[in-house]
Amino acid sequence: MLAIRMQRTGRKGHAEFRIIVQESRRTPTSGAIVAQIGSFNPHAKLMVLDKEKAGFYLEHGAQPSDRVARLFQKEGIKLPSWVKLAADKSRTIRHPEKLRKNQSAVPATEAADESADSTVTDTSADEPATQTDADEAVVSETPDETPAADVDESIAPEAEVPEETSSGEADDADTSDAAS
Repeated sequence: MLAIRMQRTGRKGHAEFRIIVQESRRTPTSGAIVAQIGSFNPHAKLMVLDKEKAGFYLEHGAQPSDRVARLFQKEGIKLPSWVKLAADKSRTIRHPEKLRKNQSAVPATEAADESADSTVTDTSADEPATQTDADEAVVSETPDETPAADVDESIAPEAEVPEETSSGEADDADTSDAAS
């Protein structure tokens, strides 16, 4: 049975193909071909094809590969009814939420700030805010957090001691009063 297939030629990284008719049991690289009916350059999308030879071999039972059948169809060569083209593959994206086009337009630094704020508010929303007496005492005793105008007078120290002058001056003053 004959097959119409592509034989790779060209240098590394720049493939070009010959469209050949060959015995189906042979590999394309074997070199034993029945006929060469064209060539295809996928980089330039250039196809050179002898349509008469292609039609002749198709009429006499040569089976085209899927890729060759698609190329023949693009070139306008009538394919026999027994040639079945493979259905187009449907591609799906595994994680579409990770695509840049599906991301929000907020820059990364602002998004990080918003996510940090949302985590704080989310935890406070989940758990009711309860403050123990020990927490209140710690908060009221720290002078950095409460301004001086807001300090309650009832919590003030027991008694204020007036500042004394140096002990030597106070003793001299007492003795001078006693001497007069």
